[in-house]
Amino acid sequence: MRLTEDMQRRPTDLNIAGAVDLSRLAKPAAEAAPTSTSPYVYDVMEADFEDKVLRRSLQVPVLIDFWADWCGPCKQLSPILERLADEAGGAWELAKVDVDANQAISAQLQIQSIPAVFLALGGRLVPGFQGALPEAQLRQFLEQVLEAARQAGVPGPDGELLAEQAPPAPVDPELLTAEDALATEDYATAVAAYEALLVRKPGNEEARLGRAWAQLLQRAGALDPAQVLASAASAPDDVSAQTRAADVEVLAAEIQPAIDRLIGFVKRAAGDDRDRARTHLLELFDVLDPDDERIVVGRRALANALY
Repeated sequence: MRLTEDMQRRPTDLNIAGAVDLSRLAKPAAEAAPTSTSPYVYDVMEADFEDKVLRRSLQVPVLIDFWADWCGPCKQLSPILERLADEAGGAWELAKVDVDANQAISAQLQIQSIPAVFLALGGRLVPGFQGALPEAQLRQFLEQVLEAARQAGVPGPDGELLAEQAPPAPVDPELLTAEDALATEDYATAVAAYEALLVRKPGNEEARLGRAWAQLLQRAGALDPAQVLASAASAPDDVSAQTRAADVEVLAAEIQPAIDRLIGFVKRAAGDDRDRARTHLLELFDVLDPDDERIVVGRRALANALY
């Protein structure tokens, strides 16, 4: 894959709330699961980047979402972008680039933190923003993207100039509140907003999963991982120490060690401590991809440990 020489190569240093420094985190080798079933959202690799992104951008604006499976803020931003892409109905498209699987692209664009979003328009790349922006700001950014595409004469998916978008579908106000709070690391407000939506819409899956992630960040986002893990090693029978250690392991993408830790505790504990560890592990499962083989196997192992 060869990037055109007239591309912008420096990522923006604006709007970096919620960004994760790539140099500070380990990158697990596990392959990420597919991210969306929308026809306007697709995964891109180095081999097809030029075709799916640069050439496609001659027809329709393409946002490129640089992400990784271990990146917490990416899990905040990506679902919103995917939903907005589907909502736009092809007025713009979302290309997903896993930075672990496509390190050459990340290096060439000098991407140092994720999530990072670029825009491909008319065969050229320009930096967009970094970090998990709230939905209101994303919608403003997308309005600017579509206006730039109209001014550039980009023909659109049907070969005609892009028209003004129809008014967007209403979004639950609690989701907007939660997303804004997550972007500013106000996890208590995010949890409260998700819970308010669940009261109003008990079956809302986005709220249930969002609450689980916000609760994890609220519990462990500010903890010192080294200190927590050292405390857990010195107190193997302390359920609080073990659950805190599992939390920081999940935040560091050490999924299997976190599962093994709590299942091992369930096997050797009894009474309330055993139930606390079981419940905590189930809450962590809610944060993670349910189709991940480690989660599927972990649920079976937990059932075996209990019975």
